[in-house]
Amino acid sequence: MPNLDFIYFGDTKHLPYGDKSAESVRNYSAGIANFLVEKGCEAIVIACNTASAQAVEKVRSVVPSNMPVFNVVDPIVKLMLDEYQGKTLGIIGTKGTIESGVYPSKIKAISPMANVVSMATPLLASMIEEGFFNSSISRTIIAEYLSDPQIKNIDVLALACTHYPLIKADVEDFYIGKVAVIDNANVLANRLKEVLADKLTGKTTPGRYQFYVSDYTQSFAQSTRIFFGDDIDLQEYRLWD
Repeated sequence: MPNLDFIYFGDTKHLPYGDKSAESVRNYSAGIANFLVEKGCEAIVIACNTASAQAVEKVRSVVPSNMPVFNVVDPIVKLMLDEYQGKTLGIIGTKGTIESGVYPSKIKAISPMANVVSMATPLLASMIEEGFFNSSISRTIIAEYLSDPQIKNIDVLALACTHYPLIKADVEDFYIGKVAVIDNANVLANRLKEVLADKLTGKTTPGRYQFYVSDYTQSFAQSTRIFFGDDIDLQEYRLWD
């Protein structure tokens, strides 16, 4: 969707969300949603598994009732149930995401007999933000986690953190093709495109991108290159000051 305008808000003041209380995550998410509405956004993507697990209803309560609000959990749940019925489903993510139980509860609400196992992998997001992926360090940490008995004997593994697509190749290498590895990035993007199809019609000019953070730091500015591959105009907006 290269012709859509995007506004990104990264809550660098409070990251990581994975070890924050659910109430704090809900309040932070609502504040960001209000900011995005004020900026004229017509849809919101909660691009964080912890916030998706704990704050989606709070966000929906503070935005206009006709505004689409997407989370990164539901598309993965749907994919796992559509394509891996009868298989043992594995989930890894932050402590906040795993402790919320959002993936097993949503899966079992639709398919009560589904076999779902999950495990928190708290080092991975920080590791990725420091630039350690596709390296001997990342492969060692990934192998240590995925060798844990909690997550053994699975047929499919969902990478339930929006940082984890950057280590998908390392995870696939660990499993040497024996386990299907899925992430929410492309699944969510395709769902977004379906819902926003009417907004894409006839728009031919390149979209405009705006990037905001709640607390500008040089280290975060550098880490954005990991995700975007280029320098970006990162603007500080102290939402909570």
